[in-house]
Amino acid sequence: MRPETRTRTERLDELPFTRRHGRLLVGSGIGWALDAMDVGLISFVMAALAVHWDLSKTQLSWVGSIGFVGMAIGASVGGLLADRIGRRQVFAATLLVYGLATGATALAGSLAVLIALRFVVGLGLGAELPVASTLVSEYAPRNQRGRMVVALEAFWAVGWILAALIGYFVIPLSDDGWRWALAVGIVPTAYAVVVRMGLPESVRFLEGRGRYAEAEAAVRSFEESAPIRRTQGTATDTATEPEPESGRPDPPADDTVVESIWSPRLRRRTGALWAIWFCINLSYYGAFIWLPSLLLAQGFDLVKSFQYTLVITLAQLPGYAVAAWLIEAWGRRGTLATFLLGSAVAAGLFGLADSPTQIVAAGMALSFFNLGAWGALYAIGPELYPTTVRGAGTGAAAAFGRIASIIAPLIVPWLLTGGNGLVFGVFAVSFGFAAAATLALPELKGQALAER
Repeated sequence: MRPETRTRTERLDELPFTRRHGRLLVGSGIGWALDAMDVGLISFVMAALAVHWDLSKTQLSWVGSIGFVGMAIGASVGGLLADRIGRRQVFAATLLVYGLATGATALAGSLAVLIALRFVVGLGLGAELPVASTLVSEYAPRNQRGRMVVALEAFWAVGWILAALIGYFVIPLSDDGWRWALAVGIVPTAYAVVVRMGLPESVRFLEGRGRYAEAEAAVRSFEESAPIRRTQGTATDTATEPEPESGRPDPPADDTVVESIWSPRLRRRTGALWAIWFCINLSYYGAFIWLPSLLLAQGFDLVKSFQYTLVITLAQLPGYAVAAWLIEAWGRRGTLATFLLGSAVAAGLFGLADSPTQIVAAGMALSFFNLGAWGALYAIGPELYPTTVRGAGTGAAAAFGRIASIIAPLIVPWLLTGGNGLVFGVFAVSFGFAAAATLALPELKGQALAER
């Protein structure tokens, strides 16, 4: 047996997709789906509270917006913590925070308490999302990375569909149906234990902390796992049989100098990524947080509004599936731009829709393109930065985007003075601007994640 000459990250890059990768993807994806379920539920809760608590549109906009204030803070802090104490630790902690807070929200007896608890929920949600995508990116084989991250993001659709099912079947049952719906949010608290015990820590993070034995054990667990299918162009087995801890570590980064995400080398991609995050958050959350309430305002009853929202939401799954295929076939930038342009067209059509058939068709198109764009965006983010600032870079972009998600629910009541056409016209322009910003991003399809 000869010593292993490849770095541990090179060994991970060259692996096929294994059962261990599948467990990582599903384990992270369940947490992602639970996040989406929580975010989705609030759109149905808002519609119910408009009826049962007789809240004004301004009050409802704060119920929808305050969680994103917490998400903005959580995304920034979570990314920084992930680079310092580890991806897995932060992932588990955030699930615990928002699970407990969501369960407590079900007991809220006043608007003020509800808003305060939604802020805490947002802290956990915001920190978890960029951390999960970073962890999956760092373990994914090089030629499967984009597809794996889009598949992770597809769990968002699963969670939103669960929210729509709960909204449709549970919330209309009684005046307290919304409380029972939110009580389901306690599930992430239990799942946090599974995450803490079952998911691996980032090899790059472990090596950066000098924990080489743990890093080697993590890599070996993936090398020894059975491939799910052979992938052309990748190794299907380890040609060498490295001695324990024989894997050469990646060259250590300078502990005294960490490159800023605004350094001359990174600032162009950081600026473009922030612009895309801002625009896609503005349009997505402005549209989907208000969707059941907007349908209610158009004269549909609560049950019918929820039914249409459920059907529209189902179109998210094929959107992710197509994006997952295109991101490795076309590349990251082309896929993201195409889905953003499709979102712009669909938003414009939704604003002009005036019949149930048109509303559902345009809404399904918006779901398809918008969520496919989300999948591509999450795949791109972690690839743009070196290991030392990968969590901070993706977290900062998500945090900046959350500013738009805060603004979006607040401006919808004001934009509604010009009708649905004005509301969705603004969202269409925002999607178009995001598509233009993708031109400033590098195309990194098939490249290894940067260490420096």
